[in-house]
Amino acid sequence: MRNATYRTGRRLLRPVEWLILLFLAYAATLAVAMPIPDSSRNGILLWNAAVGAAYLGVAVFDYRRPSSALSVVRDWLPMGFILYAFREMGLFILPDPTHRLEQIWLGWDHTLLGNGFRGAIESLGPVFPALLEIAYSTVYIVPPLALAVLYLYKRRERAGEFGFIVLLGVLLTYAQFPFWPSQPPRLLFPTEDLPSYSSVFREFNWWILGHYSIHSSVFPSGHVAAAYAAAIGLRRALPEHKAVVRWFFFGATLIAVSTVYGRYHYFADAAAGFSMALVGAALAWAIQTLPARLPRGVVAQFGREARYGTGFAQRLWRG
Repeated sequence: MRNATYRTGRRLLRPVEWLILLFLAYAATLAVAMPIPDSSRNGILLWNAAVGAAYLGVAVFDYRRPSSALSVVRDWLPMGFILYAFREMGLFILPDPTHRLEQIWLGWDHTLLGNGFRGAIESLGPVFPALLEIAYSTVYIVPPLALAVLYLYKRRERAGEFGFIVLLGVLLTYAQFPFWPSQPPRLLFPTEDLPSYSSVFREFNWWILGHYSIHSSVFPSGHVAAAYAAAIGLRRALPEHKAVVRWFFFGATLIAVSTVYGRYHYFADAAAGFSMALVGAALAWAIQTLPARLPRGVVAQFGREARYGTGFAQRLWRG
């Protein structure tokens, strides 16, 4: 039986909205405490206050005058907040001129890519590299697409559970950006471990990243965290449709591979992003079912999620 915490009811704020307000407060606290430019600090404080007030206003209005249309809007707003939180974390620019972490991560990537990883991807020519670039470009729509699947299967009442799992994994990732200042390998090491093939899809991804991405941190990978958090959230919210869920896990795996092969992220970023998706799912499950035994619940669920992910990867590798 699903916990009533995630069902639509007569509560002022949904769990995912509490999570958003908590993140806004966290970011505002960091802005005050960390040595960032005054313009960035003031912008964060002003915009977070405005966004928080808007969320509260929508919640109060919906509470006093319940509307199915406004309730649907509240299902979708968290998906938009992912982009807002991502862009905001880019304002915490605290560069490390030594690039110590990136040097370590680059060494790991040399070993991985030089021991058959890149060769396996390029063994069929440009086809699979192009597919990876296409997968990478879809990461921005994966969470809303998964939510749309819930609507398609008429399981909208589970949107709150799905959104909470996704936002928890993604926001745990974004919350760490200010503490891991780092540059992507495509910019910091533009001639190292490059793919042998290019395509129009790769050029599109470079254009998107050049105009809309942040360059203050790449660890953990928000792309990987969002893709796997959406897949895990859909598995938890839509367990009766396993085939659809497998496609989302397959897509998330392609995105994770593309981040490393395309030099958008280091392998360390992708692994950490995957871990954040697992931790977010474990925390969500623990908060939902074991509030009195939170630490033990987190550890147990992390193990379950990790075993599922490992088993899926093995099945994928074996075909």
